[in-house]
Amino acid sequence: MLVVENLTKRFGGNVAVDNASFTVDRPIMLGIIGRSGAGKSTFLFNLVPRMDVVSNVLHGTLNRRSTLATMFNLFPREDIHRAIDILDRLGIVQHAAKRAEALSGGQQQRVAIARALMQDPKVILADEPIASLDPMNAQIVMDALRRIHDEDGRMVIANLHTLDTARRYCDRVIGMRDGRIVFDGTPEQLTTGVARDIYGADETFSEEATSTEIRDHRAAPVRAATPA
Repeated sequence: MLVVENLTKRFGGNVAVDNASFTVDRPIMLGIIGRSGAGKSTFLFNLVPRMDVVSNVLHGTLNRRSTLATMFNLFPREDIHRAIDILDRLGIVQHAAKRAEALSGGQQQRVAIARALMQDPKVILADEPIASLDPMNAQIVMDALRRIHDEDGRMVIANLHTLDTARRYCDRVIGMRDGRIVFDGTPEQLTTGVARDIYGADETFSEEATSTEIRDHRAAPVRAATPA
């Protein structure tokens, strides 16, 4: 269970998070949406001290390793096997020997998920896990996070920029605007009208501009059926 009450965070005279409160009574996949500067990342990172979560394979276990062992990469055999199993689960075990900078953006995001899983956390916090990823890699990363929730029973809280992603993967969505929670509901309740309110947009607001849906542009256009 996660309870957040009256969370406020200021940077000088700027209020980044303003009196935010919510409760999660069971492990779910929770999406947080809102325009840039709405306070999503500040909100997410200020949850860390409030729960048993360590957001940061093998280097995810540094919090229980000695400095000497860390310096010389002297990891226990069981940790090595566990790391390999997690990388295999995330579909990147074939890249285990590569340097992180040699991986694609989507692969690097899955390595970050693997680091978190090495901690065996009850909650995973993902700050914009699909930012700058193409639609295919975005889907792979979100599928991985959803499987972790479904199969492990872990709570996943993710900051997201795209409405279709929030609707497809999340059980519950929180919308933030100017540091305040202005929406808290199910994906079905996240209508275009509600989204306009969250983003402070007018009727020209288009969800398609931020969509991560994979489309087959070679397919013929679908035409509306003619009424009988």
